[in-house]
Amino acid sequence: MIQKPAFEAIAPSFGHSFTFQKFNANNENKNNGWHYHPELELVYVNGGSGKRQIGSHVSYYRNGDLILIGSNLPHCGFTDKLTGNKSETLVQMKADFLGSDFFNIPEMKNIQKLFEVAKGGIAFSGKTKMKVGEKMEILEYQTDFQRLLSILNILNILATSTEINVLNAEGFSMETEVKDNDRINVVFNHVKTNFKEDISLEEIADLVSMTVPSFCRYFKKITNKTFTQFVNEYRLVHASKLLAEQPMSITQVCYDSGFNNFSHFNKSFKAFTGQNPSEYRNQLKTVLQS
Repeated sequence: MIQKPAFEAIAPSFGHSFTFQKFNANNENKNNGWHYHPELELVYVNGGSGKRQIGSHVSYYRNGDLILIGSNLPHCGFTDKLTGNKSETLVQMKADFLGSDFFNIPEMKNIQKLFEVAKGGIAFSGKTKMKVGEKMEILEYQTDFQRLLSILNILNILATSTEINVLNAEGFSMETEVKDNDRINVVFNHVKTNFKEDISLEEIADLVSMTVPSFCRYFKKITNKTFTQFVNEYRLVHASKLLAEQPMSITQVCYDSGFNNFSHFNKSFKAFTGQNPSEYRNQLKTVLQS
């Protein structure tokens, strides 16, 4: 079954220029499918581990996450019942949420540049993640005006941080046509649902009513990756998640991640992470025990 790609319409509540939400065990974030929206989104996941899927980038995060997602960059939810996080806080705002010229003033030059870089999605680490994570959690207890000042302060900290990783560094160009946005979302959703099966180029091209050659050109143009590369990376991230979280054999991890050849899995995993699966798992154990 294909999840319908979602254009998410975000309307701040009356009298607000941005949206603030906090999720926890009593109030789960159920928005897990692929979706996109014109608003920038800043997400802080407090603790836990899970998958981040932003644009054509897929990776596995541990010990929480802090991410800034640019306008119209498709992404999935970052938490579910198995993430093990304490809470998730998010702020969504349009790039011109303070008026069309506000970010053009000299004092906002760094933030304007941050918004530009965020078109590829940014993950923040180290002290930035801790400091900004704390500030985002406090938003819950602030007045609307305090919140606005805090958000500007947070954006300024992010804009001057060096602890950043641009997730789609090679670029991810969303077409301006909403039809194209929907098309790439259909592809991403199909991979998300069926990555354990064999997905042929004919099948995926047919799904979006394209010929195989035109689909290959289209996918490469948007993601800067081949479709096969994207599916393989998706499977390898799933494998690293299983190795970290499940006490199953490496052979089982291989087949549960959609690979049907063990030596190909071993080679691919080493090329992707720099370690073979057993080294990767042993290193995690060492980190957890130290």
